[in-house]
Amino acid sequence: MTPRHLYLALCIVGLVLPYAAFVPWLGAHGLAPALFVRDMAANPISRFFVRDVVVSAVAFLLFARLEARRLGMRGWWIVLPATLGVGVSPGLPLFLYLRQRILDQWILDRPVLESRA
Repeated sequence: MTPRHLYLALCIVGLVLPYAAFVPWLGAHGLAPALFVRDMAANPISRFFVRDVVVSAVAFLLFARLEARRLGMRGWWIVLPATLGVGVSPGLPLFLYLRQRILDQWILDRPVLESRA
């Protein structure tokens, strides 16, 4: 399995697993933003994970923007809704997939150096 395929698989897993927990909650409570926030802050462990994910998401989005500019990546912004709508779990692998496409293309376009005898 190539890195690109692995990143894409992780993106799908990163989308499915969080929603597997969220959809039943949504079915039980409907769209209830106040309850959602209250449940996220229900205990010290949940607050730990929320804070960890928020800091990770901010750091990742900053990195994604800077790296996309450095590599001349177009369409990188698709990681914004993936990250802000679900989390880092699909956003980061999606960005790595897009980035790997660019890097793989650079490798293919790079002239092969002839070995000197």
